[in-house]
Amino acid sequence: MRCVLIASTAAELLFYWADAAFLRRLRPPHAGQGPALEDSLNTLFAPLIISCAALLEKLADTYTCFATEHGRHLHVLHMFGDCLYIAVNGDGTESEDDLRRTLFVLRRLVEAHCGLVTLDSRLIRKELRPADSEQRERVWSLLRGLLETYSHLREEDQSFAVEAVERLIHPQLCEQCIEFLERQVVQYINASPERGGDEVGHAFLLVHTKLLAFYSSRNASSIRPADLLILILLVQDLYPSESAEEELDRQSVAGKVLPQGPKRSESIPVSGPGSHGAAEKDSDDQQDTDDLSVPEVYYTPEPSPGGHSTGDESWLEGAEMLGTGEADAADVQMAEDLLQTLGPLVPEASNPRRIFLDANLREGYCPLLPHTMHCLPLWPGISLVLLTKGPTTQVAVTLYQLLDGFLVLERKLEEGPEAGAPRSYPFLAELRQRMDKFVKKLSGQDIQLQNTWVDFKSKIFSRSEPGSSLELLQAVANVKRQLCSVYRQLFLASAGHSLSQGLRDRAQKLMREKLLDWRDFLLVKSRRNITMVSYPCWTPLTHPTYLEDFPGLVHFIYVDRTAGQMMAPSLSVTEKSSSELGKGPLAAFIKRKVWSLIALARRYLQKGYTTLMLQDGDYCCSYFLWFENELGYKLEMMEVPVLSDDSAPIGMLAGDYYRKLLRYYSKNHQAEVVKCYELLTVHLGIIPSELVVQQACDLARRLWEPSRIPLL
Repeated sequence: MRCVLIASTAAELLFYWADAAFLRRLRPPHAGQGPALEDSLNTLFAPLIISCAALLEKLADTYTCFATEHGRHLHVLHMFGDCLYIAVNGDGTESEDDLRRTLFVLRRLVEAHCGLVTLDSRLIRKELRPADSEQRERVWSLLRGLLETYSHLREEDQSFAVEAVERLIHPQLCEQCIEFLERQVVQYINASPERGGDEVGHAFLLVHTKLLAFYSSRNASSIRPADLLILILLVQDLYPSESAEEELDRQSVAGKVLPQGPKRSESIPVSGPGSHGAAEKDSDDQQDTDDLSVPEVYYTPEPSPGGHSTGDESWLEGAEMLGTGEADAADVQMAEDLLQTLGPLVPEASNPRRIFLDANLREGYCPLLPHTMHCLPLWPGISLVLLTKGPTTQVAVTLYQLLDGFLVLERKLEEGPEAGAPRSYPFLAELRQRMDKFVKKLSGQDIQLQNTWVDFKSKIFSRSEPGSSLELLQAVANVKRQLCSVYRQLFLASAGHSLSQGLRDRAQKLMREKLLDWRDFLLVKSRRNITMVSYPCWTPLTHPTYLEDFPGLVHFIYVDRTAGQMMAPSLSVTEKSSSELGKGPLAAFIKRKVWSLIALARRYLQKGYTTLMLQDGDYCCSYFLWFENELGYKLEMMEVPVLSDDSAPIGMLAGDYYRKLLRYYSKNHQAEVVKCYELLTVHLGIIPSELVVQQACDLARRLWEPSRIPLL
């Protein structure tokens, strides 16, 4: 029984999401005709919201978490500006950290869709609760869908559990895709007269939630890993991935339609749990891929043969698993017919969506810079995403710089007389010059902003005694509101720019042609990206597998927190797909162990511990966080800050803890580049702790090299 809502301090409901159990409790089926659902929620939460606002006004503090009698319902609250975010859980499935993390992620999603409008309480209320009921339902449905998608991914996907981007490990294909994105997609679109002022800054390929390739144009601002994870979440919300069972069912049907399929490619029998026969036959590109036709066979499709192939020879380099046999025309026709049977048809291109992402520009850091996201589905589970910036991007940068200046001024005024006279602030002259220039450029298009600015100048730059602090603070708030209003008119109220349908169709068509021969391989690879019985893709086939090199190791997650990327063996928890952990129950048991270790490691890291080892039943779980320089030499450990219980949750989506941690550590290492890494391992309980530590060190050294493969 769960509920998440946003409310103003005046107890106005701005957004809510509730599961079926909560709604039944709120409005029982036998209750008959009652008040509207929003009215019922207002009645239920109004006392809590009002008391919270009163405590803030009187004490400048309020409660952030409480449980009702007998601990049945857990409530977590957090104030973002003038909006109160509340999360409730009544079935014990979520902890305080889970609920707080949900609130911070919801806040990030609101920022990603509303941009700098979130700085003004009145305007953000208009965005979250439009007067028109249909528009309001569209906004709320969007946020509800994203929350549900995030909750699902956090419980099912390792990359969202640790909040880091997972790469699909195939260096050769990755390199070729990056080159193709550069030459055939980004450069072509940016040189086309059809782009209408838009410029593609970034293009990347996703296979389910895994990143295959990422390309940024030379003039583009960098994309933070946290924003990339948000973009993956948006793509998953637009085009949800099938579950492993659904994929297997669909592929079984496909196998019946084309019974000759397995004969056209290598079929690898699955050996017993103690045998390495399958691993010995597996190539470094194939990496022990899961079955595509029946559970007993690992099936990897080969490319379309002869002149019918849409990919050139360079795309087949390093792909030993692909056969080179010829097929007759009938086989080719059957394969083409099969393309139409593999799942439901997807739209040619999604509607472009305005999204706000942080950016590092030549002018400096600019948060929530407007972009347009074009998600082009290639096949179910595989998508091409283009990020474009319009001609008004520089206006957004100027608006942020002005708003940032007025925020600094507001903080100075709140300090009172000890901060000195307002006219003596060193930055005020530059702020005035920039604001005058911006208002002049508008050429009277926004009279309200012009009048508000004139009123502000008359109060703060008056030759006589300037206005009181309260008057000046009110004048600053009015200018900020008008600047946010201009921002809203430019980037939220307007339809915005988007690439022409022809350019999107061309990019989608070319990408499909290039990846056609790899499609089934990529879908399977995304499910079994790395396994404990596979060979590391950067080592020769004679090298031992993970399981042979690290006896007793059950699972690991390696995270490069500087790049925001992670590597981990795949966890298959379905009954139909077999893995080295067997079928469903055992894999599900290990998955619960891993998820609980992630939560426990975060709690200890919050208290300042960077190393953790515990015996959990028949297993030994460990966690390590450390720092290295750019050459891979470990740096001396230092005490990390201890955080309060109500601080932002540890991760990338809820405040980017690791970026702040790196900045904190780098203060004492300014002469070198500092990198941060994490390693979580699960061993059999019979392994001595000394060997666990030694294996962790060896594993970290083993995994360090592939993390250097350039992707971003």
